[in-house]
Amino acid sequence: MKIRSITSFYHPGVPNADQTLDQVASFSGVAQRRYQDAGYEVQTTRLATTPFHRTLKILTADAAVEYARKMQAQAQTHGFGYLSLGPAQASSPESYDLILPMLAATNSVFLTAEIANQVEGVMLKYVKACGKIISEAAAITADGFTNLRFSALANVAPYTPFFPAAYASEDQPAFALAIEAADLALGIFQSSRSLESARTRLVQSLESQAAALTVIGEDLAHSFKIKFKGIDISLAPFPQVWCSLGAALEKLGPPKLGLSGSLAAAAFLADTLDRGQWKRTGFNGMMLPVLEDSTLADRAAGGTLTLKDLLLYSSVCGTGLDTVPLPGDASAEQLAAVLVDVAALSMRLHKPLTARLMPIPGMKAGDVIHFDFDYFADGKVMDLPALPLRGVLAGDENFILNPRDTRPAGR
Repeated sequence: MKIRSITSFYHPGVPNADQTLDQVASFSGVAQRRYQDAGYEVQTTRLATTPFHRTLKILTADAAVEYARKMQAQAQTHGFGYLSLGPAQASSPESYDLILPMLAATNSVFLTAEIANQVEGVMLKYVKACGKIISEAAAITADGFTNLRFSALANVAPYTPFFPAAYASEDQPAFALAIEAADLALGIFQSSRSLESARTRLVQSLESQAAALTVIGEDLAHSFKIKFKGIDISLAPFPQVWCSLGAALEKLGPPKLGLSGSLAAAAFLADTLDRGQWKRTGFNGMMLPVLEDSTLADRAAGGTLTLKDLLLYSSVCGTGLDTVPLPGDASAEQLAAVLVDVAALSMRLHKPLTARLMPIPGMKAGDVIHFDFDYFADGKVMDLPALPLRGVLAGDENFILNPRDTRPAGR
């Protein structure tokens, strides 16, 4: 188990913002040392801001590029490895048009865009806008890697510490912890003789670790006058078999992820996470990023794990579709068809979901892919079972989907 990120949050538009950033950076350095001294490896420290359109005074491409470059330089100078500038939102329609130029002008800036929330519902106009962003961002570099830094968001609240989804909503600085713990689940599942034992042992282990992390977090919050938002234990994997969440799920029963039984394994693990007691922020669900997990990459390459499977598992757990390699000729309209399913599922289940889709230029389904990136496993391009939408779903409406009322009739 490791700390994937100590993610700090701040509002760059408040008075004395530069001084505030200095204080946040000082906190981040001390926090990293405190957690490392306690025996936790800290992989990264990251910075996330309030949605960029709230700080930009002029919503033009030139102004947005200048802002993104300035913020990237400030984040790097202050020791942060990655920066999230938050989501484009329906309250600022122009903000969706600014994402591509900001992505193209930077190399460590992450951006997102909302496609659904509880106020506007599913926003078809912005579903299509995000399909266009993903399609065009794929061409910024020859390998399509830019889409690692973009995700569509559905019902995602602020203060999620995992990137790209991280953003702030308040003036006061805050922080949260993103945890990499797929290895913990794998070790417990492969040595457990019953489901009940596996569940109990995993919950106890996670609660024990979370309690220790929280004691340090609360002390840091008091010392630096910064809010501790909590911990996101989404069992993030690392692209080696010893830290594979896919391998952990297979230890529960399905011979290969994607075959029958996989949904039950995913539901069991998600339910186990729900039973744990700790200070929560973010998803706290099952994270299935295809290219960040060696088992998932292998099963996708072998054809047992499909895009539809990943979306199915998101109905009982998970964070949505993440680092999914797709054919380079995927059109904006095809991608929008995938995104509207993610948005609808999120609304119907009243849960946060994201979609980080990665068309690979010049590649087709089945082609072998390799990235010179420590957090990615080798894999193959997945099939995209989508055609452009027709009829009323191809329009620009917003529509509400109420969560299903599961109470028995007459009560």
